[in-house]
Amino acid sequence: MTRFYSFLKNTAYKGGAGTGVFVLILISLEIFFLDFNLLLNNLVVNYTPKIIYSSFLLSETFLGLVPPEIFIAWASKLETPWVSLFVLATLSYIGGILAYFMGTRLFMIPSIKNQIENKIQKHIINLRKWGGIFVFVGAVSPVPHSIVSLASGLIKYDFKSYLLWSLFRYMRFVIYALVIFGIF
Repeated sequence: MTRFYSFLKNTAYKGGAGTGVFVLILISLEIFFLDFNLLLNNLVVNYTPKIIYSSFLLSETFLGLVPPEIFIAWASKLETPWVSLFVLATLSYIGGILAYFMGTRLFMIPSIKNQIENKIQKHIINLRKWGGIFVFVGAVSPVPHSIVSLASGLIKYDFKSYLLWSLFRYMRFVIYALVIFGIF
């Protein structure tokens, strides 16, 4: 009736497919075109951590255009990779919060408010009801966390619940780091 399970299934399929495609692209690039170790070493040598962290925060705030896995791989090349990973995860969490508040401000624009209230109201009800799982999926999957955060702000999902569910972002970073640190 609420279509929650179909929503969850579709999200899981899209997240799994996105992860699979991303992994295949990385493997193909590594085999045929790029030497990622050389590329990451150049990033460490040529750019200060402040620049990398600032770029990451911008990416995590505005649509998550650069996959966090690239930054996790960058952290693996530093002297203290786990400390750098914690900084990255915290910046990702903060970027999500900033995106959430951008969503609340976007809702104040009359044309966007009208679109949300009139066109997708039935979906908003489900998202508010099941928003924790929506935020969880955005925190742990390849779905850009900033887009989920922005949407959470747009639909006025409870901020405290958003903060709690977004903590799973740290878990994602640790799991991905265990894999990426082993590879690079």
